[in-house]
Amino acid sequence: MTNNKNNHLVIMAGGVGSRFWPMSTKECPKQFIDVLGVGRTLLQLTVDRFGDICPAENVWVVTNQQYAELCREQLPEVPVSHILLEPCRRNTAPCIAYVSWRIKSENPHANIVVAPSDHMVLNPEEFRRVVKSALAFTASSDAIVTLGMHPTRPETGYGYIQADLSNAALSDKEIYRVDSFKEKPNLATAEEYIKQNNYFWNAGIFIWKVSTIVNAFRVYQPEMSRLFEDLLPIYGTPEEQAKINEIYPTCQNISVDYAIMENAEEIYVHPADFGWSDLGTWGSLLAQTQKDLYGNSLIGENIKMVDCSGCIVHTTQEKKVVIQGLKNYIIAEKDDALLVCSLNDEQKIRQYAEEN
Repeated sequence: MTNNKNNHLVIMAGGVGSRFWPMSTKECPKQFIDVLGVGRTLLQLTVDRFGDICPAENVWVVTNQQYAELCREQLPEVPVSHILLEPCRRNTAPCIAYVSWRIKSENPHANIVVAPSDHMVLNPEEFRRVVKSALAFTASSDAIVTLGMHPTRPETGYGYIQADLSNAALSDKEIYRVDSFKEKPNLATAEEYIKQNNYFWNAGIFIWKVSTIVNAFRVYQPEMSRLFEDLLPIYGTPEEQAKINEIYPTCQNISVDYAIMENAEEIYVHPADFGWSDLGTWGSLLAQTQKDLYGNSLIGENIKMVDCSGCIVHTTQEKKVVIQGLKNYIIAEKDDALLVCSLNDEQKIRQYAEEN
């Protein structure tokens, strides 16, 4: 499986990350930022964690046109022709349809992993083991595999995958048929899911052969399918971008979950536990990072906390920061913006970001 020339990695990197304002802005969203203070951006960490799964020349990034330069700067090892540019945001289905036909034009035997650019994984070795296992399964079948995270709490911010644990795949006993995909639940429903052992968080990581996903689009999204299939003769040529700019805005704004997953027949889940978080909010960053004795997570050079607890501080541009007397607060600074906000009210951050 190591460096298999048919293995391709697709990274979706077009999001705005407005819940992480002011660190994340429309000009430079969170995937292009060293959120964890480790010297690598979330996008770079995403490529890093795939290690030996596929060669650099088989990595693809789909992003918004305004982030083309950021992608090229941060991923110099990825071929420039593999950084595909969306003229507008249309959710994940058009993004995946475009890159799938584009890969098919280069390698009709490709076996693909699709991953978001802004997630966190604490155990990359186990992550790679699970991904390789799923790739081996899809390479020899027409299955679609999604990764399901063992839930650790009744989370209402994630969709769930209901697995049929009595129906394991013949060739891999860690992979099960999917019974259904569930929307983000309310707390009572999430608590019910947690009591059962066959519900997993939907991490938005998919594995499939290019032929499998292209056929699924033909069956379940014929209009979108035709748009991208018709471009096969011009992929990789100077005309490609202009044509994409023309057709992309006409695509339905729909997620791949709605467009394909909820309809397709051969859908499987690989339950996994590798310390995953989607880093969607300041609270999730606090939960996933190292904390001091008082539960404060400090990302920045010289931060002094006095009588504070349960705070997340992200002040990487300041020489010295002193915070006194706060409990369960977000303190984040970037350029000319400073946020001091109760963690209980962090759902309002998106609104504050839009007011700027």
